[in-house]
Amino acid sequence: MARAKRTPKNVANTIELFQNQILQGNCVDHMKALPAESVDCIFADPPYNLQLGGDLHRPNNSKVDAVDNDWDQFDSLKAYDAFTREWLGAARASLKPDGSIWLIGSYHNIFRLGYILQDMGFWILNDVIWRKSNPMPNFRGRRFTNAHETLIWAAKSEKSKYTFNYESMKNLNEDLQMRSDWYLPLCTGKERLKDDEGKKAHPTQKPESLLYRVLMASTKPGETILDPFFGTGTTGAVAKATGRNFIGIEMEDNYIEHATQRIDAVDPMNDNVLNIQTKREKPRIPFGTLIERGLLKPGVVLTDAKKRHSAKIHSDGTVIAMNRVESIKGSIHKVGAALQDAPSCNGWTFWHYADGKDMKPIDDLREKIRSELKA
Repeated sequence: MARAKRTPKNVANTIELFQNQILQGNCVDHMKALPAESVDCIFADPPYNLQLGGDLHRPNNSKVDAVDNDWDQFDSLKAYDAFTREWLGAARASLKPDGSIWLIGSYHNIFRLGYILQDMGFWILNDVIWRKSNPMPNFRGRRFTNAHETLIWAAKSEKSKYTFNYESMKNLNEDLQMRSDWYLPLCTGKERLKDDEGKKAHPTQKPESLLYRVLMASTKPGETILDPFFGTGTTGAVAKATGRNFIGIEMEDNYIEHATQRIDAVDPMNDNVLNIQTKREKPRIPFGTLIERGLLKPGVVLTDAKKRHSAKIHSDGTVIAMNRVESIKGSIHKVGAALQDAPSCNGWTFWHYADGKDMKPIDDLREKIRSELKA
């Protein structure tokens, strides 16, 4: 991986010059130097402005390793809002029209981030609750234990055709729709980077499992993810592992050193396990194509998997069936829905054909045609 660049190159006119590098310096300056509308996705973990007043101690009087770094200190909420508008404006200019952005924060800042995000014209898609399986206890006992952080996922505009890998998320969740509450552990153990003294290299290092879910949900292999608050490089490590490109921006030498070593050690996944095409991206194959190709013939009777319903194929690509009252003619989807008294039906998986002694979904024939188109 290329070493950090300290000065933005305003002469650059292609995003490839910045990919898979850590740019050292002010994130606003570097984002303004990027080609306009050139990145596919942004993951931003900005300062939370925790407003900590004094040290925090455990019941045994040991000091808690809290976030008290200079980069998290702001003179006022007004100053924090001005900072947010500046970097979000630069981020928006670098994002493609169909791109999306993820922001993460705590109750200290997430509501201000969301307000400013909407003011700028972003279109909020979801707020996601990261529920921590191992949160830090509330040592003073004066509030609820703060056991979650909030992510906001937003498209650049209401008209953006953003990426959402629905099937991949469903597969990750044991064939159930992925919900907006994610139960994941804090970054601990071997994943937690330490300095030479055994202390945390970064106080707010995010777990790779969180970034894995973010990138798998909203990006495609080969796309470019920008992280303007790169820290120790979680976004870069996960991007490299999953076949994405990254652009990291970071000010601190120490964080950059840890991030560089970490990313260099990542072994990328093979292309054959990354190139997953969603159903929406696959070529559209009308049902009539199966008849034209001779894979199904007019007069063939289709049934549902349990053989409760049947329909006969017509030469024009429609099917006809009988319900309790009348005959129904139409598409495989319309007839399937009518027979079940349902608002909709995926005819490709509902209807089955006889293949010898076996009954198979007609979707198998559609996939056969798609595979021939790829060859």
